Amino acid sequence: MILQVIFAVIAGKIKGYRVGHALTRKSFIPFYIIELVHIFFQLNAIFGNYAFVRYAPILKSASLYSMLIPVSVYKLYIPALAGSGFIVLGSILNELVKHANGGKMPVFPTLSRLTGYFNEGAIASSSLHVLGNSETKLKFLCDYIDIGYSVLSIGDLLIHFFTFIIFFFVMKTVTKQTDGGTKLVNNS
Repeated sequence: MILQVIFAVIAGKIKGYRVGHALTRKSFIPFYIIELVHIFFQLNAIFGNYAFVRYAPILKSASLYSMLIPVSVYKLYIPALAGSGFIVLGSILNELVKHANGGKMPVFPTLSRLTGYFNEGAIASSSLHVLGNSETKLKFLCDYIDIGYSVLSIGDLLIHFFTFIIFFFVMKTVTKQTDGGTKLVNNS
């Protein structure tokens, strides 16, 4: 979910929020720890060790649950409710495509083949994914958004949008608390 944080930082910089102050808040420490573990898992997959792949759903849930800490600390209940709506919608889309394709999510890797992240053998033994083909149903909802170290679906993007929303609103809240609601000229 590091990309969502990067996009939130860009949006926060554009809006003039105190990005640096927000990102160093203690409420984000659990999220950062989980993301470091996620990066470790990704690096293992790139180097051919798929032993940690089975823990991906747990890590995804832990990452989302860790966002409840800044939600509570900064009382971001309305943004969290909106983000939860995106999680529900994304989950429904993912379940819809899995249901249409025999209970597994079809994957269409492109860039991941070049980076070495994708492994045909690992996908064949996966209980969650199957390699997409011409018979795949609802292709536009499958995992086809390849960022080199992960292949995402539209549903995944909607689920991850929750992280963007929380980081963005923490930046907004921290800026408001620090500066009395004024924007900064130097974007520090």
